[in-house]
Amino acid sequence: MDYSVHILDTGGSRKMGSLFRSEEMTLCQLFLQSEAAYACVSELGELGLVQFRDLNPDVNAFQRKFVNEVRRCDEMERKLRFLEKEIKKDEIPMLDTGDNPDAPAPREMIDLEATFEKLENEMKEVNSNAEALKRNFLELTELKHILRKTQSFFDEAELHHQAMHDPTMTEENVGLLGEEGLRAGGQALRLGFVAGVIHRERLPAFERMLWRACRGNVFLKQAEIDTPLEDPVTGEEVRKSVFIIFFQGDQLKTRVKKICEGFRATLYPCPETPAERREMAVGVMTRIDDLNTVLGQTQDHRHRVLVAAAKNIKVWFIKVRKIKAIYHTLNMFNLDVTQKCLIAECWCAVSDLDKIQLALRRGTERSGSSVPSILNRMITKQDPPTYHRTNKLTEAFQNIIDAYGVANYREANPALFTIISFPFLFSVMFGDTGHGFIMFLFGLWMVVKEKSLMAKKIDDEIWKMFFGGRYIILLMGIFSVYSGMMYNDIFSKSFNIFGSAWSPNYTMSVLKDPNLRSLTMSPNSKAGFYSTGSPYPFGLDPAWQLASNKITFLNSFKMKISVIFGITQMLFGVILSAFNHRYFRNRLNLFCEFIPQVIFLLAIFGYLVVLIFYKWIAYSGDNSYDAPSLLIDLINMFLFKYPTPPAAPAIRPFYKAQQGVQTFLVMLALACIPWMLLIKPFYLRHLHKNRVQRRLPVNGHRETMTTDAVIHHDDTGAVLIEEDDEEEFDFGEVFIHQCIHTIEYCLGCISNTASYLRLWALSLAHAQLSEVLWNMVMRIPLGMDGWIGAPLMIAIFPCWALATVAVLLLMEGLSAFLHTLRLHWVEFQNKFYSGQGYKFEPFSFDLMLDVSTEEATK
Repeated sequence: MDYSVHILDTGGSRKMGSLFRSEEMTLCQLFLQSEAAYACVSELGELGLVQFRDLNPDVNAFQRKFVNEVRRCDEMERKLRFLEKEIKKDEIPMLDTGDNPDAPAPREMIDLEATFEKLENEMKEVNSNAEALKRNFLELTELKHILRKTQSFFDEAELHHQAMHDPTMTEENVGLLGEEGLRAGGQALRLGFVAGVIHRERLPAFERMLWRACRGNVFLKQAEIDTPLEDPVTGEEVRKSVFIIFFQGDQLKTRVKKICEGFRATLYPCPETPAERREMAVGVMTRIDDLNTVLGQTQDHRHRVLVAAAKNIKVWFIKVRKIKAIYHTLNMFNLDVTQKCLIAECWCAVSDLDKIQLALRRGTERSGSSVPSILNRMITKQDPPTYHRTNKLTEAFQNIIDAYGVANYREANPALFTIISFPFLFSVMFGDTGHGFIMFLFGLWMVVKEKSLMAKKIDDEIWKMFFGGRYIILLMGIFSVYSGMMYNDIFSKSFNIFGSAWSPNYTMSVLKDPNLRSLTMSPNSKAGFYSTGSPYPFGLDPAWQLASNKITFLNSFKMKISVIFGITQMLFGVILSAFNHRYFRNRLNLFCEFIPQVIFLLAIFGYLVVLIFYKWIAYSGDNSYDAPSLLIDLINMFLFKYPTPPAAPAIRPFYKAQQGVQTFLVMLALACIPWMLLIKPFYLRHLHKNRVQRRLPVNGHRETMTTDAVIHHDDTGAVLIEEDDEEEFDFGEVFIHQCIHTIEYCLGCISNTASYLRLWALSLAHAQLSEVLWNMVMRIPLGMDGWIGAPLMIAIFPCWALATVAVLLLMEGLSAFLHTLRLHWVEFQNKFYSGQGYKFEPFSFDLMLDVSTEEATK
């Protein structure tokens, strides 16, 4: 609990951008006439600038005033979802013109209900008729196949019967026909049989069960139906087989039928004589033709109904959801004693009060009410919601900050600075002109094609993530191109634009020495733009690409700039905390936290940045071997260890009087620790004691402090005094809280500075990975002589491009993005940002419809 002394500004609004500080919010009370409440809430929903409070939190949802209307809306939504399901089943496109109709009047609900009821009943009737027709069609089709297949069974049996009585048939030919077939043919007239259809996958188990249950006293013949059949309920295709079972006796007949019933086999009547079977087959074919005609007409009628519904279903969904949202909001209101007025409370921005008043006026006029709606501002101790106005560019960065935690009311918002710092720190780790340009083109394509891509409504989650961050990707690509130019790195290669400042100054005899392995180049004193010691005009000299000590140089360079950027951003975060303390008039935190924090950070790490710049300026390539080590110097600074001359170059001092300056800075930093730790809790205890003493009884009367009360006037001019509840002061809790805060800041300065070294590590890793990929793939065709290198380049280039996109752009880009996210959430924002507020969620039809659309697509 923060016991800081602060006075909130209850006066006029401070003119600040709503992205740096959230909008100034106010709690308002609405008085709406019952006949105008629906229209007024509808106008506020279209406006989307009001967040209503639930004034009935303890009332059951089924006991609220408009619960019946909400149920009617739920029922209409159910019917629309049923129609939508049927439309999608027939693959009929649903017309989406992008229209956003206003919420219909309450009396239009009856017409909508009647329309949906009629469509639902008609579709259910059509579906039931179609299902019955399809079931009859399936039965007739199965019967047709049974008559065909069983005819072949009986023909085969007749052939066996003739073979048994044919004296010319040899024993060998009879054996070929089969013993079972002879038995069936010889006893065809004395055996009973049943015929039916069964699912093909159940047939093996069905056959085994028949054999075991009937003890081998039945004869099964089966044949597969070549064409798949359609299930009348699910519409899926199923594979079935026709079977005929011969048996003898009623006992076996009963047993066979029970087994068929258990395996869900469908039995059909099959005549015994061929003439009857042919007659039945002709009748079945006639009925199938008639059913096909009726089914076609039914499908045409169903299609016409669904096409008509598909033209309006999107608009119907919008209307029903708006009605439901309005009544759900009205359930949050209270009724006055006369039952003629609804009372509501809502949060809104002070700057939007005029727009809200106009919306209420429009709603009152639409409803035809003669009594205007009333909007009153209220004074409250509750924390207002946080509301930042954003556009398409700033919304993505604000979402990044809100993912960590929503800012407290009127707290400094880091999203404003993240717009620049986030892509810049990303580019430091991802610094490659080629990769950055590809990322820039991808982001630019999404921004240019924004409207057409949004109209497609792609449901893929990964695509939604990329498209939602299109402006972030665009900026990260632009900054990466700049950082790549500073590193002079494009696909692991360098551009020699201005001519290198390094050149060999050796004779040809030295260069042709066969025992020569490496040479050291020195800056050219008279070449091009350069003079002795002049740096490369922009970025790194391309000669470093060929240097054997390139990694050593880049390690030192990138490590130093990582420290500089990290300390600069942390210092900026501490400065932003001063803006918070000053805005909330918290002078105690300004004196006891901000000032010692800045001194502590600058005395140690700010001094380190000064030494880095001093080393860059004071030492060049000629005397770089004499430059002292920054790391050793920083360690000796805390150990108060200063070597006496002569000493090694690495531990020599940078300048005269270095010992005195560094000793003073360390002592100053150490003095800041008790400053941050002790002054605030003891000062708060002193204030608490004085407050208690001033509240002691004086001459039998208790003294009242008006400074601890909120004084305001009601509509009649009467003064209302509402005393603040005195919070119990616990010195131990305050001291422990301040102790934790102090330790966290002091240790955090060290750990956070080390954490910024990830800028160096990922930048070096990205450059080396890009170079390895080039050397392993592209060097193969480029190193070949003759024409063979051209076709090999054509074959290898797609592999290199695919690996570049998959590894260096996607994987490395995601890694750099996550590390940049951590640097902002932890290392930067912990200096000034608490993020313990709650987001302003207005009653908005647009937001409600977006959420409903996303849920419907899942």
